[in-house]
Amino acid sequence: MVDFNIMPLIPELFLVLTAMGFLIVGAYQGNRACSVLSWSACISLFIAAALLMRTPWDTGPAFGGMFVLDQFAGFMKLMILIGLSFSTALSVQYLHQERIARFEYPVLVLIAGVGMMMMVSANNLLSLYMALELQSLSLYILAAFYRSSSRSAEAAIKYFILGALSSGMLLFGISLIYGFTGTLDFKAIQDAVSGMENIPAGFTVGMVFVLAALAFKISAVPFHMWTPDVYQGAPTSVTALFAIVPKIAAIGLIMRLLFVTFGPAQDQWIQVLYLVSLGSMFLGAFAALAQNNIKRLMAYSSIGNMGYALIGLIAGTSQGAGSVVVFLLIYLFMTAGVFAVILYMRRGGLATENINDLAGLSKNNPVIAYAMAALMFSMSGIPPAAGFFGKLFIFQAAVSSGLYILAVLGVLSSVVAAYYYLRIIKVMFFEEPAETFDDNMSFERRAVLAISIIFILGFAFEPNAVYDSAMNAVTSLF
Repeated sequence: MVDFNIMPLIPELFLVLTAMGFLIVGAYQGNRACSVLSWSACISLFIAAALLMRTPWDTGPAFGGMFVLDQFAGFMKLMILIGLSFSTALSVQYLHQERIARFEYPVLVLIAGVGMMMMVSANNLLSLYMALELQSLSLYILAAFYRSSSRSAEAAIKYFILGALSSGMLLFGISLIYGFTGTLDFKAIQDAVSGMENIPAGFTVGMVFVLAALAFKISAVPFHMWTPDVYQGAPTSVTALFAIVPKIAAIGLIMRLLFVTFGPAQDQWIQVLYLVSLGSMFLGAFAALAQNNIKRLMAYSSIGNMGYALIGLIAGTSQGAGSVVVFLLIYLFMTAGVFAVILYMRRGGLATENINDLAGLSKNNPVIAYAMAALMFSMSGIPPAAGFFGKLFIFQAAVSSGLYILAVLGVLSSVVAAYYYLRIIKVMFFEEPAETFDDNMSFERRAVLAISIIFILGFAFEPNAVYDSAMNAVTSLF
């Protein structure tokens, strides 16, 4: 008998009902309701987080095993809700500045958020696919939200076509896995594979197709090709959303798949992820060196960071999984802070995106310049900023698992990547001042930037508190 207990789904149901309510309000009030709905969306996300905190994180599988709420899913959902609230807050002023304030925006963000939360709770390949498509369809529309911009349209088309390709790969992989195991349930697949003397090649091929499709979602090499163009072409508030949240949901889903569903095939998937991790780290490090557009630079930075995150997964241990969760949390706050500064970059009412536009910012606006410098130091992994600890935990997990070569190569790629982060600091502090930016640092941008700075600088005082919480969260995967 199917268990229809809806308690584990309360936060998702609340967001779905909220999105439907916003849609009704928007239909009557029109686009003038955009600001109110955006702020209401932020409040709704905090309420959803409160509901999540009040829901026991050990309810186990529900709906016939298709949905699960455990410590890992609860922790990842909390991170997703924080990231969604940051990106929504950053979008409020931007939508009006670019004259694209339409009530559909917060509705689509909430629906995408529901898809992301469902992804980390998916316990069946069918629910996995439904959650992934719910997120993806909303993000396709958001990428094209700037309808009068040819760059935005181009970004959306590239994202949609390649996203459709990845969905096809995912479905093909799922069909192969189902054909060789006779089930779609994560735990049942694990049991079926554990009972095989030799893992069939067809199952391995299906697993590789599934991992390739999910590698697209996290912009990992060689499925990264959409990322720089989409980051540059999409509205900057949408780029912030892409950079901050979906990767957390996708990595969470990959972790559940690897450590639960594909656990018995660890020897096979480690070989795949090893090459993907190396490719992502080095392409992210070297390709970003030639970038002058800061949004494209952040795209390559995100590719490199996903390479570091995969090192923790390759370790295949609870220590590696915990270090990945800590790394993603730090990445969330760093990226949110950087995009608060990028959205601030406007002259004469027009957005500027070149790194050279930051020249002399330390003289024109020292507070923003020092905040950006702290973020860049953190992203480059320089102590005592939080980014240093994120990479340290990852490399420690790799060394503990005997992955010495991967750890050394990761450190070397991090050194290369530090160049383009430090280049931004050099432009801000040591080059002649450019024209001043418009005085348009709204309250919500200041709040997101301040929270990010407090987190990345305060992390050094209690790194073990966050690490222990992450380790407690990943125990449910092992």
